[in-house]
Amino acid sequence: MNLGFGGGGSEFQIPVLSAIVGMIADLMRIGLQICYEFTSGLGFPNYVIAIVVLTILIKTLLLPLAVKQIRSMKAMQAIQPEIQKIQKKYRNDPAMMRQEMGRLYKEHNASPMAGCLPLLIQMPFLIAMYYAIQGFSYDPLHAGFLWIESLAAEDGTYILPVLSAASTFLVSWQTTPKDAPGNQKTMLFMMPLMIGWMSLHFPSGLVIYWVVSNIYQFFQQLIMFRGEKGKEMINGPSKKGVVTVHTDEEAVAKTKRKKIIRRKIIKKVAKKPAADEAPKAGDEKEKTASAEKTAEAGDSSGKAEG
Repeated sequence: MNLGFGGGGSEFQIPVLSAIVGMIADLMRIGLQICYEFTSGLGFPNYVIAIVVLTILIKTLLLPLAVKQIRSMKAMQAIQPEIQKIQKKYRNDPAMMRQEMGRLYKEHNASPMAGCLPLLIQMPFLIAMYYAIQGFSYDPLHAGFLWIESLAAEDGTYILPVLSAASTFLVSWQTTPKDAPGNQKTMLFMMPLMIGWMSLHFPSGLVIYWVVSNIYQFFQQLIMFRGEKGKEMINGPSKKGVVTVHTDEEAVAKTKRKKIIRRKIIKKVAKKPAADEAPKAGDEKEKTASAEKTAEAGDSSGKAEG
């Protein structure tokens, strides 16, 4: 069964796929033609460059979704200690574990699917690009590029599949925490291998789209994770006159304990009576100084224990 899309004007007959994907495929074809005419107007008509330009435009349009996904990903990384506590506490009560996990995710605006979202978001566009490339009418004079004979054909040199696997690994490695569980680390290697194998059978134009998309995403995440502007995009704009300080609860509790111990030592030393005579002004200063030194010694021992 074949379904036609795009209000009757579409050149695509997509077997049993949603109308949304068909409409995106039509838009992809139109976008590819516009980008090709753009390169032609610059004096170097080229379909590969047209696909690169189209990919950058698509990724830029999807940037708000990417920011939301990275926010959720960072939230998931931040609550990993809490997740481990819940898993340990309710390991014999799966229902209670799910309930507490749901509460924790909701409280921190986190999603366990955050790591999968980039791939899920790209899938409709990837499928649409496949049909757009397959159904596109190429100018025979500019259908190839370098070692690529045709964008609609597979890459027999294996260069593009290798680039596809490498770029997929790079993006996955960038977002995988060092203390990730074993199954997540396994997927870090399995997913790129699977994508590389699939790329052996995909049109070259589609693999180019995937590689450029991954490169764009890598630099996008690099800016968001490290740059000040990126931090503002992820965490939201900071309010003037308000300073937000993120502290560790355990460190705060340890500091409070040290302060309490310090006060107790000072009081205890200050209350000791003089051995032979009533305290004089000089003795009081010495006593206070002695108390301060004792308190500092207590702080040092507390740090050594921490």
